[in-house]
Amino acid sequence: MTLKLNVKAFCYGLALSLMLTACLNLTDKNITDKNIIQENVNEQKKNFNKEEPNKVFSIIVIPDTQNAIDYRRQKAMGFAIDSRDVFIEQMTDIANRKLNNDSHLAFVTSVGDVWQHQTKKIDKEHLERGFPALDDPKYNDVIEVTDKTRTFEMPTAVKGYERLSDANIPFGVAPGNHDYDAAWFENADRAHIGGLTNFLSVFSKNSTFYKDKPWYIASYQGGTSSAQIFNAAGYRFLHFSLEMLPSNDVLRWMQTVVNEHKGLPTIISTHDYLNVAGERKSAPVLDLARAEPKFHNSPEQLWQKFIRKNEQIFMVLCGHQLGQALRIDKNDAGYPVYQLLADFQGRGQVGIEAGQPRESATQPFGIGDGWYREMIFDFTNKVPVINVFTYSSHYKKYSSELLNYADWYKPLENPTLSDAEFYAADEFTLPLNDFYRQFGKPVL
Repeated sequence: MTLKLNVKAFCYGLALSLMLTACLNLTDKNITDKNIIQENVNEQKKNFNKEEPNKVFSIIVIPDTQNAIDYRRQKAMGFAIDSRDVFIEQMTDIANRKLNNDSHLAFVTSVGDVWQHQTKKIDKEHLERGFPALDDPKYNDVIEVTDKTRTFEMPTAVKGYERLSDANIPFGVAPGNHDYDAAWFENADRAHIGGLTNFLSVFSKNSTFYKDKPWYIASYQGGTSSAQIFNAAGYRFLHFSLEMLPSNDVLRWMQTVVNEHKGLPTIISTHDYLNVAGERKSAPVLDLARAEPKFHNSPEQLWQKFIRKNEQIFMVLCGHQLGQALRIDKNDAGYPVYQLLADFQGRGQVGIEAGQPRESATQPFGIGDGWYREMIFDFTNKVPVINVFTYSSHYKKYSSELLNYADWYKPLENPTLSDAEFYAADEFTLPLNDFYRQFGKPVL
């Protein structure tokens, strides 16, 4: 079964809300689980945990944060605000959810692009493979190589993730293309990335974040990909923080970890997986699998080779491509796999309110505005559900609580939607109709 949502988008897109407008594409004629419930669930959020808190928990998804951490978007560089404060505020807010036992936060995952810039024009491995860096300012100026990555952006990231670590929150971080040491254009239509030395200096298995943590159970090449375990609502969950468009060697490592943890409900977080139309496709300019098929698998290959063949994988989370999308496919065992994209990096209302001029007539300087995804798993009823919310730590409100939400973000992200559809795309409920059949009843 494939349940896929398609939308027309200019730069950004929101796929989910079009279920309300007959844009639902069901490619399996026998599909019966069409009831992706769209509703305002703010009142539900307020009542979670009151009677059966051991049956409710939450996962928070941190979308791409590179724009907030960007050294150029700080007062010292002439920006209207210190956008790093928006990031630190976001991470502090997430940590406080754990400290305050809000929605019983069980795990936090980052889908990558933690910081903005690279520190090399080309990495050693690609240089040895004969890859040239395009010496053309028209394209190379797009990718700035700067030591500010190490002196400002990475330390800012560390400070933010220390908030989670100090709150004793299990978390995983998948590297995005901005987190690689090098990025360059081979030609006008194709860019490359390489090297994860910077990433490993912060998020390796031996980092202060992960060393000796019992929930950090496995890593590949020191932490370019990693696996975590967390317990919630009577279940033991397996999570992968997966590097971008992984190689076959990485997939073999993942299979070993899955084999050692058979039957656990499993989630994968990775950077590039869905586009805003709900398709498993990379953006053409950074289609690593097309450029180097021996070293990368495309999103579709990741699905075909690994995800669909492992029945315990029930969810994939991703960022990278601006906007939102939801796709549900049945794996080879007949169980649904929920695949969700969320990337809010282009939102820049906070800067506008502080007097920052727009980057262009239609586009602000994106800093993310503190938005992140909160996914509340509720096992209190006969059919468990995931209630998905979108929350801003800066505005301290959920998307449905902001009267100007559609005015601020819809013109850039998806002007074709009605305001109601736009709101519905950021608050919705997913019924987990097969979860008990697939994983059994919880052990409470």
